[in-house]
Amino acid sequence: MSRGQRQSEVDDAVEEIDGDERRLLLTCEHASLRLPAPWRWPDEDRWIVGTHWSFDLGAADITRELAGALGCPALLARFSRLLVDPNRDPASPTLFRGDAEGSALALNAAIDDDERERRLSGYYHPYHQQIDRALADSPEAAILSIHTFTPVYEGVERTVEIGVLYDRHPELAQAFARELRRRGWRSALNDPYSGHEGFAYSPERHGAERQRPALELEIRQDIAVDSQRRPGLVAAIVAAVGRVYFGEAA
Repeated sequence: MSRGQRQSEVDDAVEEIDGDERRLLLTCEHASLRLPAPWRWPDEDRWIVGTHWSFDLGAADITRELAGALGCPALLARFSRLLVDPNRDPASPTLFRGDAEGSALALNAAIDDDERERRLSGYYHPYHQQIDRALADSPEAAILSIHTFTPVYEGVERTVEIGVLYDRHPELAQAFARELRRRGWRSALNDPYSGHEGFAYSPERHGAERQRPALELEIRQDIAVDSQRRPGLVAAIVAAVGRVYFGEAA
């Protein structure tokens, strides 16, 4: 099903990968650890740069590889989730995260209304507006959002390899997880986070607004960053998309 290299366009908020397969739109809300000017990482926050707190390790690579294999369009955020989190509702207390691992984040210690609006108008809203435009251009497209999670969180080892997050479409999620398990991957529904609790905000928001099916995949980061295991992972997701979204034979 590989469609080769796709054309990519980049602006300050979004990287857009073009594709001819208009039945699916990929999104990646936590693709980048980039902190655009005029912001910079305070010295107190340097420890967090490059960790899972600042972006989803491996998610951008997986998204690009899926876009190439499926030939579908993809949108990747080009700013750190710590600047403003595009996978959170504007009313969420973690839209601008205040702490990590018990330490306060200096970047977000004193956000007033003007600063909030700069981040929303410069990055959060343009990202979501681009999703709106992409879906308007592809009236049949479903949404699949790509994220990754840490293998150990607060001392607890996570054994699930690919979580399928959903809110409105349990049957679609069940079918997708079943296809992943058929191909040897440990997959579970709404694990390690739940789409019922707002952790799939971006795909669910746009899916609900346009009545499109929407799921979010949470992939364990030790697999996502492993160049030896990632090709098999991508192949399994491509096969699951073909079977569940496109109705192709196994």
